[in-house]
Amino acid sequence: MISILVVEDEKKVSALIQQGLQEAAYLVETADTPSLAREKIQSQNFDLIILDVMLPQMSGMDFAKELRSHNFNGFILMLTALATTKDKIMGLDSGADDYLVKPFEFEELLARVRALIRRKHDDKAQLRNGDLQMDLISRNVTRNGTKIDLTTKEFTLLEFMMRNIDKVVDRNAIARQVWGTDFDPDSNVIDVYINHLRKKIDSPFPNKILKTVVGQGYVLNKID
Repeated sequence: MISILVVEDEKKVSALIQQGLQEAAYLVETADTPSLAREKIQSQNFDLIILDVMLPQMSGMDFAKELRSHNFNGFILMLTALATTKDKIMGLDSGADDYLVKPFEFEELLARVRALIRRKHDDKAQLRNGDLQMDLISRNVTRNGTKIDLTTKEFTLLEFMMRNIDKVVDRNAIARQVWGTDFDPDSNVIDVYINHLRKKIDSPFPNKILKTVVGQGYVLNKID
């Protein structure tokens, strides 16, 4: 699934965008400051950042420049109340791929998101970790040439792990990205699905890559 970070300090706007994008089957995280956005970008990969221009700490344009200077190669869709041609040029020159003026209809935002995602190179529809491969369009998964049948949730879980190779992801991150909810500490559903996935992508093969990090979460090791 496509992973999106919404950087917006107006909580109502952020919540509406998050809800609408999740209903459109995107994985969505939010941040209300550039500092929180940095933390999330360092801990996971995003295909698209929806970035408000008017932010606390620094402007969205300066933050976009910072992201590009640190080699963020995903898409940036900038949101702003500044509507002049000069403002739009400044936004695009700062590193944004598209520019949407507030107020906007959510359907237009969704159309802009879809248009940017279509620009992704064809090879990004393929996730690969050594002999483990995922085709995000056909939804085929293979390891060492052997086809692996996954349920929808197992596929989404594996995609999230594949996008975060060698990074320890905790249960809260998994719950938000795969189930779209906060982690219930009394539930073992994540552990159950991790075990299901491990039996399918690990057990039949000599090189075990899906590991439990006690007290922290799970990691999908890189296959050399």
